[in-house]
Amino acid sequence: MNTQLGLSHFWAQGDGVSHTVALLLLFLSVASWCVIAGKFLAHWRASRTQARALAAFWSADSLPEALEAIRLEDKSGILTSLALSGAHAAQAHEQHAARGIGAGVNASEFVTRCLRQSIVTSQARIEQGLTFLASVGSTAPFIGLFGTVWGIYHALVGLSGSSQVVLDKVAGPVGEALIMTAAGLFVAIPAVLAYNAFTRANRLVLAQMDGFAHDLHAYLTTGVRLSSTGPVSALVRAA
Repeated sequence: MNTQLGLSHFWAQGDGVSHTVALLLLFLSVASWCVIAGKFLAHWRASRTQARALAAFWSADSLPEALEAIRLEDKSGILTSLALSGAHAAQAHEQHAARGIGAGVNASEFVTRCLRQSIVTSQARIEQGLTFLASVGSTAPFIGLFGTVWGIYHALVGLSGSSQVVLDKVAGPVGEALIMTAAGLFVAIPAVLAYNAFTRANRLVLAQMDGFAHDLHAYLTTGVRLSSTGPVSALVRAA
């Protein structure tokens, strides 16, 4: 049995195509893990601070204090961006209405448009990297399979001049070539699992943003806000 068979032997016997495929899989693996680590930290920070940020916002005595409170507590910046967009929209509409500008658009519609645009922008931000993870998860197995097929072809071409081909001479190169398929799966599986996990986490974040946007819209357009001590359904008049 040839004791030199293995990764080093496969790399030494491989050609430019095999090396390119191996390096490509290595790059995809490192890049996908960087994306996974970054998004995990972002979701971890958001999950720890968003509840406190919402509580701080609704317990403030005035809108400026609420905006400052949510800015300090919301480390992800998603809820802060939504609150600032709504507040600026309400303020801009009030200023324009006082000068007789935009009389055809009421405050509710104007604030709704700005909140919706802020949600779309935040959604695009929190979904960054998911397309890359999905692409890695769907293409890495085929890249590895291509490397395997090419490695087997390269090994069989190398054995084509032998007058007698025995199983040992074929099994070694073929076994080495199958490493590429395993490498493709090693790259793809974490990317697919992370994509599914982050997609679910993003849905929860977007649902929380949507609920906050509805409550914020009511606060900015009617002066009614959530009670800082009661349940979600309890409403009080803003001072």
